[in-house]
Amino acid sequence: MGNETSDFYQSYATYKRYETPQVGRKQIARFDAEVWQPAQFDTQCQVLELGCGTGAFLDYLKTKGVTRIVGVDHDPTLARVVPESVRDCFHCADLWTALADESLGSFDRVALFDVLEHFTADDALRLLQTLKKRLRPQARLILKVPNAACPWALQYQFGDLTHRTAFTPLSLRQLADAAGFDTVSVYPQRQGSRRRMLTDALVHRFLSWALLTPPEFWSANMYAVLVPR
Repeated sequence: MGNETSDFYQSYATYKRYETPQVGRKQIARFDAEVWQPAQFDTQCQVLELGCGTGAFLDYLKTKGVTRIVGVDHDPTLARVVPESVRDCFHCADLWTALADESLGSFDRVALFDVLEHFTADDALRLLQTLKKRLRPQARLILKVPNAACPWALQYQFGDLTHRTAFTPLSLRQLADAAGFDTVSVYPQRQGSRRRMLTDALVHRFLSWALLTPPEFWSANMYAVLVPR
């Protein structure tokens, strides 16, 4: 997603079939395990989410008791989809424009879920470098992208024509290092029932044994937690 959006974004709302998210017990438990705990959130954190989409994570933060929340997305269609509880936290703006606005302030945590793959590698580097100026001391940045080291990620990476860059755990660390961040962790997103996750674990263990060059991990999507140097 550069300074100009492609024609594919003009039909993005139809493609995505936006619906107002319902953040219930299962979604809260998932965000707790995948995001809150690994990135060491607390209720005093001031949080920015870039590419906030339909606002599920914003609503989750509100449920957790976080008081300062800012969500930014460039699609005006989302303004009537974001849950009412966090609608006042939503800002429709191009990411570059939002980050250039001095009134935005600074943050303890920044989230980018399913965002970096929409940028070229050069623009992703510029985005992380720009974000450093918005980070408070001891801040952390958490992001999620498809895991291109795993074949299961192909449906996520190439199922959207607005995606421009594919990342592996190694190239994600390379990007972070080039942007002036240390990588605290890169870890898989685990989804599905306990039975399904057990089945996946058994299959992946066999594949890791059978293949000469298995991926670092087999999940279709991965998270990373970064801290500025």
